[in-house]
Amino acid sequence: MTDTRRFEGYGVLITGGARGIGAATARRFAREGARVLVADQDPAAVTRTARLLRDQGLIAEGRACDVADRAAVEDAVAHAVDTFGSLDVLVNSAAHCSPDVPLFEDEPDESWARDLDVTLSGAYRCCRAALPHLAASGRGAVVSIGSVNGLQDFGNHAYSAAKAGLGSLTRTLAGHAAARGVRVNLVVPGTVRTTAWEGRDEDLEALRRLYPLGRVGEPEDIAAAVTFLASLDASWITGTTLTVDGGLTAVNTAFHDALRP
Repeated sequence: MTDTRRFEGYGVLITGGARGIGAATARRFAREGARVLVADQDPAAVTRTARLLRDQGLIAEGRACDVADRAAVEDAVAHAVDTFGSLDVLVNSAAHCSPDVPLFEDEPDESWARDLDVTLSGAYRCCRAALPHLAASGRGAVVSIGSVNGLQDFGNHAYSAAKAGLGSLTRTLAGHAAARGVRVNLVVPGTVRTTAWEGRDEDLEALRRLYPLGRVGEPEDIAAAVTFLASLDASWITGTTLTVDGGLTAVNTAFHDALRP
């Protein structure tokens, strides 16, 4: 737990905030003084996560929100502003990942469309609704959660294309929003131990050996990067991609291992 209070008085909206990286990020912001709106399409998980934060003496509200629904996004943004008095930070953590089918030509249109609609277009909808309020705050920041899938081939065609698109949206929106005092950045995680990996300890152990730092990530690793980019510690950083992947994309561990005696 950090003792810093970098976000005292901030209003923060986190999509996909009810579990995993989103929940860890909500907890980190709230512990640093922010008033946090946990937004997620799972109402029960939203209620549970917000209650857990409040039980720790933190300021948190919950709002059911499907980022594929423009009206739901606008409602969540309005609720954050009405409840907290301002919206200073938007974190786009909501995503959808469909499993690949064996042959690319058999990929259903529905899977492709859903992954892009939630992961990429969802972030677009949230940024569009939040930007006027972020600009009005005088310290506005957007941090989106990308993936190493958007940098290299790790499977999942549609999800990977959507995450790569977030990188482009980060750069173009950073250019547009800079004159309005809003910074826009992207965090790119590697493998992170979330509920998506429950029951797959052997897979995580196999993947761990590919990471130069010797472990897979934890949600708190990503939360630390997100809060840094959202804070005034990063006041001269915008349009950047911060890769938080234990060295996975920088070092070809398998190649080095293949050459070792």
